[in-house]
Amino acid sequence: MQKSALSVYEIRQDFPILRRKVGDNKTLVYLDNAATTQKPFSVINAIHDYYSNYNANIHRAVHQLGEEATLAYEQTREKVAKFINASSTEEIIFTRNATEAINLVSYAWGRKNVNDGQSIVITEMEHHSNIVPWQILSREKNAKLCYIGVDDRGYLRMEDYKSFLDKSNVGLISLSEMSNVLGTIVPLNEIIKMAHRDGIPVLVDAAQSVPHMPVDVQKTDCDFLAFSAHKMLGPTGVGILYVKRKILEEMPPFIGGGDMIKEVHKQNTVYNDLPYRFEGGTPNIAGVIGFGAALDYLNRIGMNRVRDHEIDITKYAMSALADIKDVILYGPLDANDRGGVISFNIADIHPHDLATIMNERGVAIRSGHHCAQVLMERLDVPATSRASFYIYNTKEEVDIFIDALHNARRIFKL
Repeated sequence: MQKSALSVYEIRQDFPILRRKVGDNKTLVYLDNAATTQKPFSVINAIHDYYSNYNANIHRAVHQLGEEATLAYEQTREKVAKFINASSTEEIIFTRNATEAINLVSYAWGRKNVNDGQSIVITEMEHHSNIVPWQILSREKNAKLCYIGVDDRGYLRMEDYKSFLDKSNVGLISLSEMSNVLGTIVPLNEIIKMAHRDGIPVLVDAAQSVPHMPVDVQKTDCDFLAFSAHKMLGPTGVGILYVKRKILEEMPPFIGGGDMIKEVHKQNTVYNDLPYRFEGGTPNIAGVIGFGAALDYLNRIGMNRVRDHEIDITKYAMSALADIKDVILYGPLDANDRGGVISFNIADIHPHDLATIMNERGVAIRSGHHCAQVLMERLDVPATSRASFYIYNTKEEVDIFIDALHNARRIFKL
């Protein structure tokens, strides 16, 4: 794997949307990558090719189109397994998104394994997708939902975690590897090692980490891992759930119907082999095939180089933001401890107003609670503005972003 810097300007040529004019006829500066990333020609073309040349359902036909579609679909499963270093493709389940992947674990594993009086441990920085399913499960199973706190600089309070392990009957730990608001990268290896000493399984919400840094499920030894294709150049409507095979073998199906069965009789059903028993119904075939092209694209670049680029551009942006009066930055100040996500506020400018003004300059940022209202309550703010970067963002775009912020301050007479 090469260690040279990304050829960002060459990469940008692969993304047609980056040529768009938006706002007041400004060239698009897209800084909302934590929400979803843009798509290169190779992904768009892969989807077009499927619908144009071999559109068919998978796993069920012996005609040529069906066999070609099945092959392309299953090749993506192989690529996913290799990308996160799973030991087998049988541990890879396709879902609609990371949210569905987490809910699958909650329903198919949690209802069988979380018991009355146990605790489910999550953190204050979680996305709603990693809070709501556990609230529902906790109420159904009479379990307790416990939160690892976040300090003023955005790091986990590991003393909270250790206390829960010592004093609570913990049935599951579920946490994001990288915060979608603070950018904080948690000490995952340490967390999982401590949990496994007590035989506690760990689910990792990797929606923000897998797209931005190397992830190795065998190295971290996580039990479950969920992420989405659309945050890493792939189409929407495709999620991934990794589950250790020994756990997956004991899980009942999540959705009943076609393709997840071997035999169906009047009173009983014989379920399909792994992982197909968890993939009922016709899936997003085109999306999965498009995701395969996205993985090919990222593999050609190398995830170490993706990570290095984001550290570099995040340092540059944070330094420039720190020089603007009245800016409040949230999360770790060291770019090595965070992903390419910067949440901030400027004086009394509401984030929605700021995003509207930025859009007039062609700059797309996020505003709101970012599906993390528990964290907003911890930060004691109703919302933040958020800029997030990916492989096609440049320092020149950061300069445009900073200039647009200065313009907003002038408009509000700050």
